[in-house]
Amino acid sequence: MFDSVGWGEILVLLVAGLFILGPERLPEAAAWLGKTIRQVKDFATGARDQLRSEIGPEFDELRKPLDDLRQPLQELRGLRDPKRAMMRSLLDDQPTKPQSASPTPPPPSRALAPNERPPIDPDAT
Repeated sequence: MFDSVGWGEILVLLVAGLFILGPERLPEAAAWLGKTIRQVKDFATGARDQLRSEIGPEFDELRKPLDDLRQPLQELRGLRDPKRAMMRSLLDDQPTKPQSASPTPPPPSRALAPNERPPIDPDAT
């Protein structure tokens, strides 16, 4: 969940919290936030464990499609990073453009006759 939050963002949040809440209320707010996050994690873990105990071995079969979706989602997250996207486009041998469904070869080019107008491509204009 917090894999994209760096130390710089955390520092900005702490400084903003210090200005908004003040130094006397900031420790109380941080303790409350930590306790709330811990409770939410405990609720989620309890719900998962309860589902696993009620459903049984089918629970892992239900999770498998979700786990299969994680890999493409992680690849999409990597595309948001400009440095990683640039390295992927420079180093990968795979084409980056999607191939069209019906590849049609372009018509052979020929020289135009005098006073002949070039053909118009309505999709290009």
